Amino acid sequence: MYPVSARFLQTLAESHTPITEVTLFLANGKVETLEHIGGSVSVDRGSQTRRTCSVQVADVNLIPRNPADKLATYGAQLRIARGVRYSDGTRELVPLGVFRVDEVSGDVDTGPVTIAGKSLEVVVADDKFTAPWRATGNAVTSITSLIQRSIPAAQIAPSVAGATVGPRTWDVEGDPWAAIVELGAAIGVEVYCDADGTFRLAELPDLLAATPVWDVASGEGGVYVSANRGMSLDGVYNGVLARGENAEAGTVASALVVDTDPGSPTYWSGPFGHRPYFYTSAALTTSGQCTAAATLKLRAMQAPNASADISTLPNPALEPGDVIRVSYPNGTRELHQVASFTVPLDAGGAFTLQTISAKEGS
Repeated sequence: MYPVSARFLQTLAESHTPITEVTLFLANGKVETLEHIGGSVSVDRGSQTRRTCSVQVADVNLIPRNPADKLATYGAQLRIARGVRYSDGTRELVPLGVFRVDEVSGDVDTGPVTIAGKSLEVVVADDKFTAPWRATGNAVTSITSLIQRSIPAAQIAPSVAGATVGPRTWDVEGDPWAAIVELGAAIGVEVYCDADGTFRLAELPDLLAATPVWDVASGEGGVYVSANRGMSLDGVYNGVLARGENAEAGTVASALVVDTDPGSPTYWSGPFGHRPYFYTSAALTTSGQCTAAATLKLRAMQAPNASADISTLPNPALEPGDVIRVSYPNGTRELHQVASFTVPLDAGGAFTLQTISAKEGS
């Protein structure tokens, strides 16, 4: 979760005035604050572009007629934040993302104008290889090089030490972001652009070990609204076999990682049976790399067996992967791991958390 004060989290459960801020950064260096009438920011761990935005403004003069116009989609960016204004007049804002402006449209006579954007992973993905690109050695170094190849000033924050990967070459027209995702998987991390616009390399938190970052409690003083809980076998696996066969390095490696928790509904040696998923990458040249990649995949592959849509009062500080504690009206409590959500840019918008896994929690 984005670092916020205890006062911020407490205020979310009380009557308060939410505030939102949309800042436009034009390609010519000018910066403007946009008066907006609505919109939302969607955050989804399962999407290649983790954050997307849609902002509605009333000013029809913002509709571009040609690339030289004020809000042309060629190089402009949005920074969006949401927070609270406290009773003493001070305010606390939380960033919701940095977005490349992709589309501006609306009724030229009456409006409103809709500005759509995507977080900065899309800048890297669109910069397709025009010559073969070869990664070898330290995976973090290769990922950093790929990101800064497209965004030279990009800030990159790895939370793990770099590990060596085998030589891997991507062809002309290849997707650099797909290459980054593959290299990240080889060392057991996810790569994404966070709410500040920083590129993160981080492991998906383990639901069994992570400390909950937010209590979603029902009743007076709580933020719980409702929940829809379910289970599904679709896309559920309880083992991952990761393999690497690298012709350039002359190596073959593999590792099988399974659900070893006897209390889990997908326990490998339990009634669920064996449902392995297979993952292959030439960047995997050792059994250790295969184990790290399989562990990361397994955390996601187990998840759909216990999913939920939890409606709460909006918390813009959440991040996918965060573990939250949910206290239901009947007194039961569970730990859930956040997968996706949409933050409204107006005071009355709905806020629903989609979670990817759950377990009983105290």
